[in-house]
Amino acid sequence: MIQNERKIRHELVVQACKQMMVAARTAPKGKGIDIIEMAVVTGDDDINRMSVEMLKVAEEKGLKFFLRDSENIRQADAIMIIGTSQKSHGLNCAHCGYATCDSKPVEIPCALNMMDLGIAIGSACATASDLRVDTRVMFSAGFAAQRLKMLGDSCAHIMAIPVSASSKNPFFDRVPKQQP
Repeated sequence: MIQNERKIRHELVVQACKQMMVAARTAPKGKGIDIIEMAVVTGDDDINRMSVEMLKVAEEKGLKFFLRDSENIRQADAIMIIGTSQKSHGLNCAHCGYATCDSKPVEIPCALNMMDLGIAIGSACATASDLRVDTRVMFSAGFAAQRLKMLGDSCAHIMAIPVSASSKNPFFDRVPKQQP
C-alpha cells in the first residue's frame, strides 16, 4: 500500500492534536485536581463557526486582531481547544489578589486554575513542536469557542491552538485584515 502524505495530512494533524491532548492531560495540576477540558475542532463547518464568532467579537469590541485571526484559523487542519472549569482549591494562597478563597468573587478565576491551564498549554505546544506541526496559541479563537460553549457551560478561560502541517507556518508573519 502507498499512502501519499498529501492525501493523509489532515488525518496526521488530527492524530497530532490527540497526542497534544494527552500531553496536556498528563501535565502537572495544582493539588492533583484535574479540571482541564479539551477537544479537537475539525471540519469546515465548526472552524467556520468559530471564525464567524470571532468576526462578531471584532465588531462588538473593536479588536482588530480578531479579524486577522478569524481568517487565520481557516488555514488550520484542526484546532485544539483547552480550558478550565472554576474550582477553588481552598489554599487561601492569595495569588488571585484576595486574602481567602471565600473572599474571592466567583467571577475572578482561581490563580491555580489559570496556572494549570498555562502548564497544560505548554505541554501541548511542546508535543506539537516535537511532532513538527505548526501551531500558535490564540486567545481570540479560544474566546470564540468559549462564547459558542464548545467545551460546555462550566468551562471558562478557553484558549485555542490551531494546528497545520504545511511548508510554512500560516499562524506567523500574519498581516492584519483591513476593514473596508
